[in-house]
Amino acid sequence: MTLEYKYPAVEFLKPKARRRIPHFVWEYLDSGTGAEVTHKRNRTIFEDIKMMPSILHGPIEPDTRKTLLGKTYDLPFGVAPVGMSGLVWPDAESLLAKNAGDANIPYCLSTVACQTPEQVGPHTKGNGWFQLYPPRDPDIRRDMLRRVKEAGFETLVLTVDLPEASRRERQARGGITHPPVLTARLLAQIARRPAWAIATALHGRPEMPFVSQYGDASRGLPITEHIGYQLRTSPDMEYVNWLRDHWQGPLVLKGIMNHKDVERLEAIGVDALWVSNHAGRQFDGTLTSLEVLPSIRRASKLPIIFDSGVERGMDILRALALGADFVMLGSAWHFALGALGRQGPAHLTSILKKDLIANMGQLGLVDLNDCARCLCSKIA
Repeated sequence: MTLEYKYPAVEFLKPKARRRIPHFVWEYLDSGTGAEVTHKRNRTIFEDIKMMPSILHGPIEPDTRKTLLGKTYDLPFGVAPVGMSGLVWPDAESLLAKNAGDANIPYCLSTVACQTPEQVGPHTKGNGWFQLYPPRDPDIRRDMLRRVKEAGFETLVLTVDLPEASRRERQARGGITHPPVLTARLLAQIARRPAWAIATALHGRPEMPFVSQYGDASRGLPITEHIGYQLRTSPDMEYVNWLRDHWQGPLVLKGIMNHKDVERLEAIGVDALWVSNHAGRQFDGTLTSLEVLPSIRRASKLPIIFDSGVERGMDILRALALGADFVMLGSAWHFALGALGRQGPAHLTSILKKDLIANMGQLGLVDLNDCARCLCSKIA
């Protein structure tokens, strides 16, 4: 039986991933913060968005291409940054970057990845974005930007929704610490997942080599924090101005949830807004990303990138219909990696594309820029 029949959607990859990766890794990947209300609603809110099928259009050849920040991608979705990707599956960052390069979609590398920009950049084939957790020290900032640019990353994404570390209760109970300590409890979990254990042993223990070059990885930190917290600050508008002056290329701000912030961000000269509630992993008392998307679309003419809760091609179409110009997925790629290892990224790309095309056919939709006309219910 082919992968297409065994795992035709993300919902079938999840249980497979859970059976293959240790419990503490699963809790890191799958958990939100607080009571996880926002984390869960990010997913279920998509069910409230209905779109109307359209008939008698004759043969349809849907065009899945999307242009964003001056570049045309073959698909309207890409890979969002996930810290410590290599904890979920060894070599995750390079595997995801290679697939993104081959599929001509964007790949966004996290500051707290398990591989450096120099290791990952060549695999992206010019589709590399870099997500920056804002360093406090200007000299560290300059050096990071230099290295990222020289490694071939063209777009800088500043994450702005982490003024404080979240608690992530499930993650804490899972047993992971920073730096990781292999307790008897964790070793027992690893022993029950031989595929992950062998692959990790062959590849090497997951670490954060990029930020570790700028801080003290041995210093004890709270359970849900990591070395990046030693370096970062909570950015303000002056910080964004500094980045705009020092980064030559597209600048994106990630973590936009309030349409009232749009005007001042446009004045600074950012190139795109990334609507995201961090998948409900930072703050549990807010709206879903999908609920705020229309108001941000009305407030801005800038390109809008969207994430949080996306698992299907139909979800991507719904987000585009509500005003997004492009959609990013984070956890879904890692469910695929956990379930299928090296085969995971290409398989997820394939099933998302097929789901997109099937649903575009039902909607009579040739051009993704026309998604809004298919809405028959929407969030105000």
